[in-house]
Amino acid sequence: MAEHGLDPEDWTAFRAEARRVLDACIDQMEHAADRPWQPVPQAVADRYAIGTGGDIASRLEQEVLPYHGGNIHPRFWGWVQGTGLGSDLIAGMATAALNANLGGRDHGAVYMERAVVDWTRARMGLPEGASGVLTAGTSQATVIAFQAARIRALPFARQTGQAGQRLTAYAGQGVHNATRKALELLGVGAENLRLIPLQDGQMDGAALARMVSEDRAAGALPFLLVGTAGSVDLGLFDDLNALADLAARENLWLHVDGAFGAWTRIAEAPWRDLTDGIGRADSIALDFHKWMYVGYDCGMALLRDEAAHRAAFAARPAYLQGADRGLAGGDPWFCDYGIDLSRGNRALKIWTALEMYGEAAFAAAISDNCRMAALMGDLVTRHPQMALGAPVVSNVCVFSARGDLPREAQSRLNSDIAQTLQENGEAVFSTTLVGDLTLLRAAITNHRTRSEDIHAALAAVARLAGEG
Repeated sequence: MAEHGLDPEDWTAFRAEARRVLDACIDQMEHAADRPWQPVPQAVADRYAIGTGGDIASRLEQEVLPYHGGNIHPRFWGWVQGTGLGSDLIAGMATAALNANLGGRDHGAVYMERAVVDWTRARMGLPEGASGVLTAGTSQATVIAFQAARIRALPFARQTGQAGQRLTAYAGQGVHNATRKALELLGVGAENLRLIPLQDGQMDGAALARMVSEDRAAGALPFLLVGTAGSVDLGLFDDLNALADLAARENLWLHVDGAFGAWTRIAEAPWRDLTDGIGRADSIALDFHKWMYVGYDCGMALLRDEAAHRAAFAARPAYLQGADRGLAGGDPWFCDYGIDLSRGNRALKIWTALEMYGEAAFAAAISDNCRMAALMGDLVTRHPQMALGAPVVSNVCVFSARGDLPREAQSRLNSDIAQTLQENGEAVFSTTLVGDLTLLRAAITNHRTRSEDIHAALAAVARLAGEG
């Protein structure tokens, strides 16, 4: 490094080191099928201590790249994690060189984020003029949407708080924990989240209407209804048109948790039909780093009413005043639509991916993931010992390796199989509970998965179940 600065003293040498790292990263992606998850040896973890120094390019290649989270591998179906894209490498280099702050002001990245928001708005069916902002993920997007809903219900809340008014929110049983966390953070309180029973995998509308009426009679102010587009455990979808009708009747803000499932909107039929009605929502939270496969982190909050979105967050102290011209122009600023004043350039990796591959490629990949889940479900159904835990609706398959065993023995075996396959690198399933039964769970948001991966993974499950 230069004696009095942080720029490289020798840019030629730096260029060579950067190319070494780039080649190593491309190798990582090209050979992802040969690089499953592996635990970090203690000796490697110890070398992460700050101050170790050394050849950074070599250390990245030998000590960092091999110890990834597993989700780049084609047989990774644990939790709901995207795989990342080759376009992320290109976008990441440009992002680092630009070092743009997307809080506001007048520069290219701001216009790019607006273009990405508008593209997403149109795909989700929201009207022109709807608002949006890129976030760290659906959890942050949920807080943003719920705050707008809260301020619509209690316009004074930013100044005085809720002033003793009890707000109530409604969601189906199994709703993602982001909903509960957001209500806690906003001071509504987890106890005011009313969980509605499901009927045939969807929120029971009659039970919902009854709870809203009961809460109003008890002096509460019902303000929010949360629909699910892709439940985290089973991949279930609420009837969004029915929820929109009820929300309109009851004057509730309709929010859709579409973290991954919102993207069925660009898939082929019949999966596209799962999100019919999503364009009637007041807000949508979704992730690009899940079922649009771009690198972490990258979510979005979409809100139908730009004025309501802005009213929930806009605050401009003197040092953030805009201007008619110059760098301080570019209104509106994104800092007026969310929590962060300083914001990274998430839009560039989305824009790069869509420009490189095209929307049709993503639609095909999402549809194919659903086909792979259906294939897995079919193979499980045809296996004499395995048993589905629930019908395959979208991209999630939940099953038991030995449906013929007592429930407690099934739970132990399924947990053991999941851990063994993770450790030996054959496949990554997660587990979930259906009732009191622990089941294997594959959530397929992986553009590298092929039918041979499904067959091989289930053969490995069958082998371990037989050994058990």
